[in-house]
Amino acid sequence: MKISIIFILLLSLSTLAFSQSYKNEIEQYREKYKKEFLEDDKSPLKKDDLPFLRFYAPDPAYRVKGNFLRIEDKTGFDMQTHNGVIKKYYIYGSVTFELKKQTHTLFVYQSEKLRSKECFEDYLFIPFTDETNYAETFGGGRYLDFRFKDIERNRLIIDFNKCYNPYCAFKEGYACPIPPKENDMKISIRAGEKLFGKEAGIKEK
Repeated sequence: MKISIIFILLLSLSTLAFSQSYKNEIEQYREKYKKEFLEDDKSPLKKDDLPFLRFYAPDPAYRVKGNFLRIEDKTGFDMQTHNGVIKKYYIYGSVTFELKKQTHTLFVYQSEKLRSKECFEDYLFIPFTDETNYAETFGGGRYLDFRFKDIERNRLIIDFNKCYNPYCAFKEGYACPIPPKENDMKISIRAGEKLFGKEAGIKEK
């Protein structure tokens, strides 16, 4: 009996330690994300805008491991953007995972422009929409970034706590890719970045 109690206690402490460590990891990731706005000459935000960036509380349930399937796309396709500019992308693969007791598949894309640019040739991204759009998150969808090295043994970890808004969520005129219909998720992803709060005067708590 004592052994069982000790085991349960140790397990609880281990889970608590992981949760706190994970929360710290996500908070550090978001601080880095905010600083990058001040380092980009084309940024839509200034220092005074950063307090209006809002996020869901970190939730490990939205960190999932998926099965990655490589797709050989040699022709590519034209992806629409919010300002009407057409950008060419290639389907790099798909990732299938379980979330909220459902199986989901998202497609992973590679930019033609970046694949031929030194230091960016291994960049991948997943643009997606979900049922929180417009009400809680940007209506035009959100993005997740990856690099080749993130795919290990045909497995890819998707952490929706790291999904972010495109520049178009803050200011018009940017050529932000519009998520293809095949990446429309039929569930609510309450993780990652929320609607920008400046217009409503809502700051991150």
